[in-house]
Amino acid sequence: MKKVLVTGISGFVAQHCAVELLKNGYTVRGSLRSLVKKEEVINGIKKEVDPNGHLEFCELDLLKDDGWDKAMEGCDFVLHIASPFIVKVPKNENELIKPAVDGTLRALKAAKKAGIKRVVITSSTVAMHGGKNGIVKIDKNSWTNLNAKGVTAYFKSKTLAEQSAWDFIKNQTGDNKLELVVVNPGPIYGPTLTGNLATESMDFFKKLITGKVPMIPEASTVMTDVRDVATIQVKALANDRASGNRFIVTSEKAHPIMEIARILKSNGYDKVSTKFAPTFLLKFIAKFDQEAKGMLPFIGNTIEADITDTMNTFNWKPIPFEKTVLDTAKSVQDVINGKG
Repeated sequence: MKKVLVTGISGFVAQHCAVELLKNGYTVRGSLRSLVKKEEVINGIKKEVDPNGHLEFCELDLLKDDGWDKAMEGCDFVLHIASPFIVKVPKNENELIKPAVDGTLRALKAAKKAGIKRVVITSSTVAMHGGKNGIVKIDKNSWTNLNAKGVTAYFKSKTLAEQSAWDFIKNQTGDNKLELVVVNPGPIYGPTLTGNLATESMDFFKKLITGKVPMIPEASTVMTDVRDVATIQVKALANDRASGNRFIVTSEKAHPIMEIARILKSNGYDKVSTKFAPTFLLKFIAKFDQEAKGMLPFIGNTIEADITDTMNTFNWKPIPFEKTVLDTAKSVQDVINGKG
């Protein structure tokens, strides 16, 4: 039975990846910054699949060398998912950039040393469309312009982390060549397994359905279901055509944020606002509010993506967007009602 190291297993995406791995017959070793979260992760995963003795844990920190070599022992593959994510712009951009880049390189160096065959990294579409405005069309060759005005720390962190990974692969020496696959999702939604609503996507839905978002920003982008990310991550481990490629995992077309609000409103979530927030007002607020500033790269833009290569390589079609929205909302509502 093949064993996969999943970094950051307490995270939203990593939990779903662990479920998909277990369902497909892999053994999972999940990394945590602290083993205190172990039971929360186990309980979340058990809602979807019985680990049946094939789930274990280790402690790792993106900013420390300790434990990485031991974590790789006995593993065949790595899903490197751990990376900081906040919309709010930090006072010091290195709060995001340093752990993203350093953690990625630690994972790759340890994997190379341990003789791991392939690493799959979770990047983002923000590594592809930053610094571009209007109707932006991205494909697997697109990169964020790090020198453009308004590129936030989060965009930089994902771009620099991914670029450092490709540079490492390109410049590696020795006969044991480590293979790399990168998955680039858009904004990620879907049901929570642990009931943790502290993530950006879960918090946004909570605020929407409880009426805490008075106005909706005018922005459209391709969006992603967390279950699709998990599906492609696991398929990428053993697909011969995947090595050395980037795969965009998003909806086929861009969806306005207002579409989320309208789907929810028409399905009984009465507190959801469907009023547009004037773009000039958001830009003004962003001068004083770091969370609003973090949203600026999306405001007034439409982000489109070519996912043909992903669909063809993995014989995959994305989960319908309305299902993603309603499944996310139900999951969040269940937590609010004490059922999650």
